[in-house]
Amino acid sequence: MPSSCKEIRAALAECLQESECVMVQRHTAAECLRSPLAETLPTKCQQLKKGFGECRRGMIDMRKRFRGNQPITFKSLESTEKSGEGYQLYAGRSAFAGAVRKTDGNEPEPQDWRELENEKYRKEQEAQKK
Repeated sequence: MPSSCKEIRAALAECLQESECVMVQRHTAAECLRSPLAETLPTKCQQLKKGFGECRRGMIDMRKRFRGNQPITFKSLESTEKSGEGYQLYAGRSAFAGAVRKTDGNEPEPQDWRELENEKYRKEQEAQKK
């Protein structure tokens, strides 16, 4: 297998070996990847399975024949998981990385743009009167 999918394949294998399907229920990894057992896997394993499938599909995709299959670095995926930023499993940056702000619930509501315009207008009127 080409090197572009080796890392995600190893991550999927490790995730499957640590899953309840293999450890507790004593199914093989191949059985755990098939329906109906695939739905019982942890979300991380399901995402890795989907990413691995997309990586394999990308190897024969003619639209990627010039740039090549974009490999995923699982190390960067683990670091984003620890930092809490959003991530995308395959080919590129997350669409939502850094878009969510953490709040404590005590932030003031932002003023409506109409209110801001009205305040600006009132200040201009006061300046003209003086």
